[in-house]
Amino acid sequence: MSNKVRNWRGFLLDLQEVILATYYSIKYYQLMTYKREDIGMKKIWYVALFFCILFNFFTFGITAEKTFEQQAAGLKFAISFTQDAHSEALTGRVYLMLSRNNKREPRFQVRRASGIPFWGQNVEELKPGDAGIIDENSFGFPMSSISEIPPGEYYIQGFINIYTEFKRADGHTIWMHQDQWEGQNWLRSPGNLYSDVKKISINPEKKEIIELCCKNVIPPVTIPANTKWVKHIKFQSNLLSDFWGQPMYLGATILLPEGYEENPQKSYPVNYIQGHFSLRAPYGFREDDPGEKNLWRRRGYEFYEFWTSDECPRMIAVTFQHPSPFYDDAHAMNSPNLGPYGDAVMQELIPFIEESFRVIRKPYARVLSGGSTGGWISMALQIFHPDFFGGTFSLCPDALDFRAHQIVNIYKDKNAYYKDYDWLRVERPDLRRPNGDIVEMMKDENFYELAVGDKCRSGGQWEIYMACYGPVGEDGYPKQLWDKLTGEIDPGVAQYWKEHFDLRYYLEENWSEIGPKLKGKLHIYVGDMDSYYLNNAVKYMEEFLESTKDPYYSGVVEYGDGKPHCWGPGGRELIKLMAAYIEKNK
Repeated sequence: MSNKVRNWRGFLLDLQEVILATYYSIKYYQLMTYKREDIGMKKIWYVALFFCILFNFFTFGITAEKTFEQQAAGLKFAISFTQDAHSEALTGRVYLMLSRNNKREPRFQVRRASGIPFWGQNVEELKPGDAGIIDENSFGFPMSSISEIPPGEYYIQGFINIYTEFKRADGHTIWMHQDQWEGQNWLRSPGNLYSDVKKISINPEKKEIIELCCKNVIPPVTIPANTKWVKHIKFQSNLLSDFWGQPMYLGATILLPEGYEENPQKSYPVNYIQGHFSLRAPYGFREDDPGEKNLWRRRGYEFYEFWTSDECPRMIAVTFQHPSPFYDDAHAMNSPNLGPYGDAVMQELIPFIEESFRVIRKPYARVLSGGSTGGWISMALQIFHPDFFGGTFSLCPDALDFRAHQIVNIYKDKNAYYKDYDWLRVERPDLRRPNGDIVEMMKDENFYELAVGDKCRSGGQWEIYMACYGPVGEDGYPKQLWDKLTGEIDPGVAQYWKEHFDLRYYLEENWSEIGPKLKGKLHIYVGDMDSYYLNNAVKYMEEFLESTKDPYYSGVVEYGDGKPHCWGPGGRELIKLMAAYIEKNK
């Protein structure tokens, strides 16, 4: 039974008592005044009856108030923190995490499709020792309310995500989580707080407050040491710091070619790799052999063997770090919500790299690559800067055409979560296996993000789209393309996306001007069973590119038969492809 039903049940029981008390008061009056002719006595009984009824309703009011207070005082979780963990009042979001097992701490089991339940609640100026309350109204995922928790034994943990106040140059003041060089990941961000794990029995219908005190602090990120091959840079961006009103940083990880130190007069082509935040070396490069069992790390070691061999073409490989308050990367674009990240990358980060390392500073020698989000960024950088970069090799790019924002047509569809057919409403999936099995629905990923944070503060994928592609709302936070609870699409925001970041639309509108500068430069690869349905937007892009004239685009669009997300050339194959392309276009 839901809490709302229990509340109304208590209300009706109290109302029934009042009605019965009033009824018996009237019957008693009738009995006492039967056949009495004394008018004075009747007046006395009228007065007595009035006070009796007044007393009944007064008593009902007190009883009803107590009933609602008792119902409101149901199961709650009080999340606090110690003075030693954080000495000042904080603004942010508190969480309760709940697991059936203790194989790992609950905070390490939180994820989207297969994660444990958790609930979040915003707090403002919360002082050490005071508690933020998680109750039945706190939004969670995959259970929206703690009232849905089945009775049983669980392992629970409290967590606090700390926000920073940003007084932006556009006049808006907003509270967001400030990246600590972890890649805008709230669960492992330095300075965030968490409690010890507690094993308890929970009964959602029991009136109790369970306390969790966050006394542990996530430690700072350790930047890997520089080696002969791999160099790390990080510096404060003046452009971004001026916009955000806080120190903001850019960085890069540089992989140097064999012979770089031995040939100080030689300069090299550069591969600017786009993607999610990472401090790992490009292409997973690692000098130590992890053994045969760890296949992921083993690939990095095998790439090291290739990179240092005579077989490998000599170039410099670079990954960017430009985390934003909204996501682990800023899409390397200027936008009203993000500020001048595009300018910062082009005017600060790349010049710093090319002045610090011996890069051939000519367009033909600057080649972009990336997959998924990095696939979109690499395409966007090439399209918006056609004279600066010499070509892009983009794998499984995020939506290149917003008629297929995964499987949502943001211009025609009314709802992102559902497709309506007269009498039938069908949920939209957003993640599938190559065999067609559905892993996750659109609403579920969005509900996960909403549980992590409102106002696009989850650090999630859908919300960087809102922040990068969309306008600023009246409150200073991104004006969202769709309502996170209902999925209802805002046509005005959709139009804004189209005019600013729909890459197919931009090319179509500007091909006569930029087409000659992009001839032969666009290379796109995607599996035709892409896990996120990104092949649909690639199809739209391909249709336009194949229609181009004066000039014909002369690039590549390739599909992997039955292949999932991030299919395409990688590692040594991609290095050789790019090297041949660079040599051809010298």
